[in-house]
Amino acid sequence: MTSDSTVVPLRQPDAIDDPLTAVLRAGARRLLAEAVEAEAEAFLAAMKHLRLPDGRERVVRHGHGPERPVQTGIALVLLFHPASPAGTFASLARSRCAA
Repeated sequence: MTSDSTVVPLRQPDAIDDPLTAVLRAGARRLLAEAVEAEAEAFLAAMKHLRLPDGRERVVRHGHGPERPVQTGIALVLLFHPASPAGTFASLARSRCAA
């Protein structure tokens, strides 16, 4: 773009233009991640009694799924969610923020 252009660059939706927004976004991401992790742990604890015929636990943790976008009041944040077999775990925190 040359200096005599009349085109005005628009702010991109994901662009952070001040430090306060960056701090708030990082805090929102950390808070959501902790809430989803706590919810996953509670879910696994509630399902601990379920066993397969060979004695192994029926519902187990499978690490983390891919990052998914979650819309918050501050901004869109990317969040890793706990993985479980056949999608047995669905976070209420993530579904409430996505709505």
